[in-house]
Amino acid sequence: MFIYICNENMRPRDENKEQLIRQKAIEIIVAHGIDGFSVHKLAKAAGVSPATIYIYYKDKDDLIIRLCIDVAGKMMDFSFKDFSPEMDFADGLKIQWTNRMDYFVKFPAEMEFIEIMRYTHYYQEVSKALTTNFGAILGPFMENSIKKKQLIPLPFEVYWSIAFAPLYQLVKYHHQGNSYVNNKFELTEALLMQTLQLVLKALKP
Repeated sequence: MFIYICNENMRPRDENKEQLIRQKAIEIIVAHGIDGFSVHKLAKAAGVSPATIYIYYKDKDDLIIRLCIDVAGKMMDFSFKDFSPEMDFADGLKIQWTNRMDYFVKFPAEMEFIEIMRYTHYYQEVSKALTTNFGAILGPFMENSIKKKQLIPLPFEVYWSIAFAPLYQLVKYHHQGNSYVNNKFELTEALLMQTLQLVLKALKP
């Protein structure tokens, strides 16, 4: 006679359940910040036991780090859709802006989540995981653009600040629905392209 003993840690992985746990973790961190996040609070929001969460993650830190890496990787994949380092600078930057805006519109909670995580120690692990792939794509794009005399030679950090900070700030205003001086703000396609042209003008020789 065999006796079958079942416990939470013996259960097989359920992709739908794992996705729900990830979604609820993002929602909690966006709403309450890292300090307001706990495995017990997550378990209650996802309708599972804390033991179920430990099937998928070693602990809270493992969950947060893996979630950061996955969301940041997804955003990077979106950013480089239909993009090639061989493109002319203006075309390549336009595609990246359009793709990033598309991501922000489709996944606003994930965008907020990454912005929150960017200023925590957890994001160091994200940087380590993404730096190689990121540099392998944007590095050649910058080098090719400089060789074609379509981009001013700049340190990457300066380039990034000029090329993308305006986009991110406009997206923040759009998500808030207002700015520092206006009670109502919406980022339209026309305004996005107008800003992009100013950025291109600043970066071209």
